[in-house]
Amino acid sequence: MFGFRRNAQGHACLGQTPLSELLASSGLETPVYFYDLDAIAHEASALSAGYGRAPHVIAYAVKANSAGSVVRTLAAEGTGADVVSAAELEVVQGCGIPANKIVMSGVAKKDAEIDYAILSGLLAIQAESVEEVSRIAARARALGRQARIGFRLNPGVEIDSHAHISTGHDKAKFGIAPSDIGRAFDVVDAAGDALLVVGLSTHIGSMLNEVTPYLKSAQHVCAVARMRRASKPGLEYVSFGGGFGIDYGGGQTATPADFARQAVELLGREGLSDLTLVAEPGRSMVGAHGVLVAKVVQSKVSGDNAWVMIDAGMNDLLRPALYGAKHRIEPLEREPSEPEWRVVGPVCESSDDFGAHPLGPQAPEAVVVRDAGAYSFTMASEYNGRALASEVFVKGGQIVSISASPGAAAWVKRRLQA
Repeated sequence: MFGFRRNAQGHACLGQTPLSELLASSGLETPVYFYDLDAIAHEASALSAGYGRAPHVIAYAVKANSAGSVVRTLAAEGTGADVVSAAELEVVQGCGIPANKIVMSGVAKKDAEIDYAILSGLLAIQAESVEEVSRIAARARALGRQARIGFRLNPGVEIDSHAHISTGHDKAKFGIAPSDIGRAFDVVDAAGDALLVVGLSTHIGSMLNEVTPYLKSAQHVCAVARMRRASKPGLEYVSFGGGFGIDYGGGQTATPADFARQAVELLGREGLSDLTLVAEPGRSMVGAHGVLVAKVVQSKVSGDNAWVMIDAGMNDLLRPALYGAKHRIEPLEREPSEPEWRVVGPVCESSDDFGAHPLGPQAPEAVVVRDAGAYSFTMASEYNGRALASEVFVKGGQIVSISASPGAAAWVKRRLQA
């Protein structure tokens, strides 16, 4: 068994192992992130099965969770990677992901990052503007190499999501607008051997709950692909992005495999089945399979208000403050139950507030924050001089690796030396 569950005694577990036992055996002080590597591997396998026999590359969006143990687990399942910096590229290369399964995205790649990507021979550098296409051509000429590029297209599709994670509308900084596509191809065609356009992609945002907007943006990519192939050869792949949502407690209509199956069907209808489908999922691979364990520092009751104050804050888990996201927070050693308590952290900000959660008549000694495997530790900071949390990686119910917190002393030393 794998994934988050409760045992017969009501204890929160990863697989069959209580999190309290994992915490004790780790010897770490809270807050601590725990990740279930078996469950993450299962997500990769299930998504790949959704594509059937269609040629595909699952380019895991490393920004969701860049831990080496996670990336190596996914690499063992045959996944590639979508990176947005040279540092992320170094991590995935070090974890054994081959260059021909890696794409580099991002709207403001530095020249040194473009150079590194060109020399690494990636599947593609995904250009997000006409100006960037010109920059990549210049760097390729300077290196005496050919750059393999893809165009990230902006289809002008709105989705029902938070403004901070909606990326496919016409006011977003991401992607090449329909009116600029012709100019982008002109730059490529004028660059001679310096550039080779091998792919077309789009990404309209995160937390997609249904397939319809995903397919709408995909049709835009297919139309551009047919147009290009009518005049020039060279396209190898199309990507309809990632952004597959997960269930944070409110339900999730479509699974990642549903998106995969419908993408394959669409490519067939569009007469493009010979092209490889590249997907760029992040959250759906890891989000549900990481949890954050925190100790309760104290409770506070004043009139009708009741707070539980934990030792994890917005510096450890930014999503609630940044996106208004709500993660399920439950007692570590018993099932959640009424009444609700307002769960807050130690950071000196009013936004350090995780919302109201059913923790029971008495405040628990420790809590588990669920669905914290994506965009959690990777967005963490040391604000207020609070050390980064430790990370623990679990396989087969046992701890297989630990990334320990650097501790507050490391922050103090750096600040004193500044």
